Amino acid sequence: MPSSHLYASTRTPFGRFGGALAGVRPDDLAATALTAVLERTPALDPAAIDDVVWGCANQAGEDNRNVGRMAVLLAGLPTSVPATTVNRLCGSSLDAAALASRAVEVGDADVVVAGGVESMSRAPWVLPKPERAYPAGDVTAASTTLGWRLVNPAMPAEWTASLGECNEQLAERFGISRERQDGFAARSHRLAAQAWAEGFFDDLVVPAGRITGVEAGDLPRDECIRDGSTPERLAGLKPSFRSPAQGGTITAGNASPLTDGAAALVIGSEAAADRLGTAPLARIAGRGAHALDPREFGFAPVEAANAALARAGINWSDVGAVELNEAFAVQSLACIDAWDVDPELVNVRGGAIALGHPLGASGARLLGTLAAVLRERDTRWGVAALCIGVGQGLAVVLENQEASR
Repeated sequence: MPSSHLYASTRTPFGRFGGALAGVRPDDLAATALTAVLERTPALDPAAIDDVVWGCANQAGEDNRNVGRMAVLLAGLPTSVPATTVNRLCGSSLDAAALASRAVEVGDADVVVAGGVESMSRAPWVLPKPERAYPAGDVTAASTTLGWRLVNPAMPAEWTASLGECNEQLAERFGISRERQDGFAARSHRLAAQAWAEGFFDDLVVPAGRITGVEAGDLPRDECIRDGSTPERLAGLKPSFRSPAQGGTITAGNASPLTDGAAALVIGSEAAADRLGTAPLARIAGRGAHALDPREFGFAPVEAANAALARAGINWSDVGAVELNEAFAVQSLACIDAWDVDPELVNVRGGAIALGHPLGASGARLLGTLAAVLRERDTRWGVAALCIGVGQGLAVVLENQEASR
């Protein structure tokens, strides 16, 4: 069976909710990332792209009607290039990458572009359609930005608790303190700021000035990074989901922010290198998915990553880098504690608490960052993993075949 490889990755800077990217449509963000990643494969004839697999969690507003196909058209690619949009909530673009890699490995495709987009700023309010004209009662508009809405009454109430409440339960279950969460969050900001200062993201992030309606100076780096964050400063924030009297530990400082952004990847067979005009960055060596009780979603990456490692034929002792999406500090710590991995190998260039978490784009961001970290550190094996609302987790193992160790 042919192997699948990651050849290129790029993303937009990630903007905070209501921030520098709030005026940009998600389909335009997607087209920007798609155009930019193809520039990393200069020999590729765009007409030779077998498919585009795009992730998006919302799809209730300007990202409707198959936003992957919209991105292909807006990017000016040949109309013969097909595209689909997949939705596994926070895991959408990692799922897109997994689907692309499977298509390559079974011989259905030679070159696939994968990625994802989310504009949480522009996610619309929605009204349920009335069953008959002119209902007499009030109708409530539901925000589609994040979390449950228009819930089926048959769904058990404990499954539809807020994401934050679910993670407060996780903190209780594993005894993860507010102090540990704040320390983890401060580390994320420190490492992300350091990565930007050292130029790590220069080759991974398309300049903001290339995004429709955005000036370069408006977004010189990811907008949610807070320089100077310390555990002491974060300790002053109030809990968001439970009161201090109720033992609340999760705050706006130790959870990922609402974010806008897009990310894209080029995935192809080993034989596609000549057609792409570049050598592969990494081999996609294993994939894993896992599901459990919806309220325990934050812990789902544990078994997803273990499954991906098993399919790659390695174990945690072989792993030199981990990119774990920091939806919440508490669930990240719970996963790290459960894995047999050095915590210092996790998110060495910052994570979603600092960089942001545009739902549909985060998986592709993780994979691109992981490949760059593996090459920077000259290490062979890495894991990208994230939790997904409603009780799921996904993971992908990458192999840096150029590593000397």
